[in-house]
Amino acid sequence: MTQEYEKIKAYLRKDLPVRLDLRDEVSSTNTLLKQIGAAGEPEGYIMVARQQNMGRGRLGRSFLSPDSGIYMSALLRPEMPVTEAVRITCTAGIAVAEAICEVTGLDARVKWVNDVYVGDRKVCGILTESVLDENGGIAFAVLGIGINLCMPKGGFDASIAGTADALYHEETAPDGVRERLIAEVWNRFFSMYQNLNNPEIANRYRALSMMPGRRITVLSDYLTGVGRSATALSIDDDFGLTVRYDDDGTTETLATGDVSLRFLD
Repeated sequence: MTQEYEKIKAYLRKDLPVRLDLRDEVSSTNTLLKQIGAAGEPEGYIMVARQQNMGRGRLGRSFLSPDSGIYMSALLRPEMPVTEAVRITCTAGIAVAEAICEVTGLDARVKWVNDVYVGDRKVCGILTESVLDENGGIAFAVLGIGINLCMPKGGFDASIAGTADALYHEETAPDGVRERLIAEVWNRFFSMYQNLNNPEIANRYRALSMMPGRRITVLSDYLTGVGRSATALSIDDDFGLTVRYDDDGTTETLATGDVSLRFLD
């Protein structure tokens, strides 16, 4: 791991206030960082693993994490209300998509609110978890990022084979790509993190969004699949997604966390 550590450090900006912890296999980088954060660790601790055996995604779903991916979490202590924590997730989406474009040359795009796609397949999931203090503010947040770097042996699990993809369709990536991609994500994220209210962040998110004009199903209940067909229209400065429903032509701006989406085309 020492060689990998040195390679990542070589690509990281020298002024980044981060501390790397590289692991071969963990239960979940988010779970471990929540424990570390509760113990008082300062902001900037980043854990990177090659495999997770209890990875977690949004809405309580599991996040399959074979040893062909990049799984990492950062401990943050932002000074913001919990209602604005979506800015962390969206900023991470920008950082991942831009890093993928820069390092691999692939055209990565963001699906509202927390997934990164290449073409019509998901290559990355992002999960931000906030831990509140006694006054209801954010004591700390853990930002988790899982990237499908290479194809896993035997292909993806049947449950995600129809929607998931990897940046490389081989079982190994070109030399140095893993380390450079890890560094580029954090270089880009922390360049924006110090001013999350900068309107330019929303502009960059919109520029990378694959949503406008897409036909979608808005799911109010993910487990039952109950939802309404709609067309995605735009993303506002607070990262809300405006949609127009098919059944009555009305529009609504969706807040993150309220719904899940499925593409119809």
